[in-house]
Amino acid sequence: MNDALTAAWRRAAGHQRRFDARFAAYFDSLTDPAGSRLEIPRHGTFPARALELVRELSLRGGKRLRVILLHEAAALVTDDESVPGLDEAAISIELLQTHGLIHDDIIDDAPTRRGGPSTYYAYRQDFPDRPDTALALAVLAGDLAAFLAGRVLLTGTLPPDRALAMAAVHADTAAATVAGQLLDLERDFHPTPDLDLLHEVTEYKSTRYSILAPLRMGLLAAGADLAPHDGELRRYATALGIANQIHDDWLDLFGDPQSLGKPVGSDIRSGRRSYAVRALVAVCDESERKLLDEALGDPGCDDDTLERLRGIARAHGIDRQLRADADRYARRAAAQTTTWREHWRPDAVAFFEHMPAWSVTRDR
Repeated sequence: MNDALTAAWRRAAGHQRRFDARFAAYFDSLTDPAGSRLEIPRHGTFPARALELVRELSLRGGKRLRVILLHEAAALVTDDESVPGLDEAAISIELLQTHGLIHDDIIDDAPTRRGGPSTYYAYRQDFPDRPDTALALAVLAGDLAAFLAGRVLLTGTLPPDRALAMAAVHADTAAATVAGQLLDLERDFHPTPDLDLLHEVTEYKSTRYSILAPLRMGLLAAGADLAPHDGELRRYATALGIANQIHDDWLDLFGDPQSLGKPVGSDIRSGRRSYAVRALVAVCDESERKLLDEALGDPGCDDDTLERLRGIARAHGIDRQLRADADRYARRAAAQTTTWREHWRPDAVAFFEHMPAWSVTRDR
């Protein structure tokens, strides 16, 4: 690993540490009369509980990859590590992530997230005899996270024009993400969706907010003009997003639950036609397909059945195929950075050049 890349990864670890502290301080400010206090009703406990659960899930962890991408995108054009607006952008994009996780876990009926209870299941524990109330409260908690995500960009100290530009990226990204979630649900009505559909689900449901939006917002915060470079940013984000999603699907079938912080096999149990499930459907013989059809969409699918399906997948080489596919798209993303040194800082470019390879070797 060269010196520039070592420095970039050291910076990335620093971004993560600093953000976690900053994120906690942000939530503190929402209830502090001296901070950017959020006005919530004085009577009742439900609003405060929703904010508490949004905070708890937001601070529980995650890779903070979006935060790192934001800072490294700004570093493409400046060596100033305290660019105004990056903290607000990072909080905004992570709150949008919280919104997505809360709603995903409702859709998937997922009991755990990041090593703890999902927001939906936390409410189910609060209201064991009122499932409709638990569902409604979880939906509203996810909505609260989404509105806070937009609010943070417009209540800070950024110049109005820059705040509006970043908020516009955020709003477009949020709308695209919801559209992606809708397409994600439609995808599962196709017994074997084609790759173009899977790629588009990935593009809208995750790539745009996990990769493209942080790139755009980081560059905007640093004062860059996006117009000349938006095409190359999109190509990089698209290839990296597909590589990331294929690897996520590999982890869901072949990963370690302890490292992931959640059970494996959620795609099979929910009936989600992921890259891994699509590949498995394509190669199963008649008896294998019968077992798969019985398991797909069965929330009660047991671990023994999942292990049998993993064995079938390995016997057909699907684990190796998915790794090879993810690696191919990772290399395609890395190749997009070959011209970036012509107009951006080389040490920051090194991070984006090598990040795709890391993204398809991670264990969570």
